[in-house]
This record gives sequence, C-alpha cells and structure tokens, in this order.
Amino acid sequence: MKELLEEIAKRRAAGEFTALATIVRTKGSTPRKAGAKMLVLSDGKILGTIGGGCGEADVWSEAMEAIRDGSPRLVQVDLTIDAAEDTGMICGGIMDVLVEPIVPVK
Repeated sequence: MKELLEEIAKRRAAGEFTALATIVRTKGSTPRKAGAKMLVLSDGKILGTIGGGCGEADVWSEAMEAIRDGSPRLVQVDLTIDAAEDTGMICGGIMDVLVEPIVPVK
C-alpha cells in the first residue's frame, strides 16, 4: 500500500493523470476483498491488482475513461453470471469498485 501511495504522489508531481481503483464492497467469493487497490497509469499500465481476469479488464477500461473525462465512477464486477463461467472466472461473487481519477498537482 505504501508503495502505491508513493507512486501516486510521484505521478501527480510529474503532471501525470492516473486513476485509482479500490474494491469498496464484495459479496460472495471474490478474488480480492474490500480495500484492494489498483493504480492505472495514463499509458494503460497497472500497478497493484483487484483480482485479475476479465473483471479487472472491465475496471481498467473504466479507469482509462476516468482518466480521460475526470469523473469518478462505481463499477460492479459480477462474477456470478454464466458468462463468467465461460471465460474462466469461477469466483461466483460480486465486487463494487470505486474508480477515482487522480489529477496532477498544479
């Protein structure tokens, strides 16, 4: 966690827009629990994880959009649907993920 916060501070000071994704609630079996964080950089790279797989990819897409439009959003990752089973996501739970754009220091 400390490393992630240091990275956020470094990126903000360098003038880079980023987005922080934080699991705020889980229900059922999920790969990570509330509090897990992932930082998405403006070039698309990620630091940290909220669990990997298609669910993380969905949150990554929303984070990239948050970097572009500057608006926070709450993303629900549903790992209970049949499609999740078809793609190898077998957790069976739901995660609510807060995606917050982080703007550079002026």
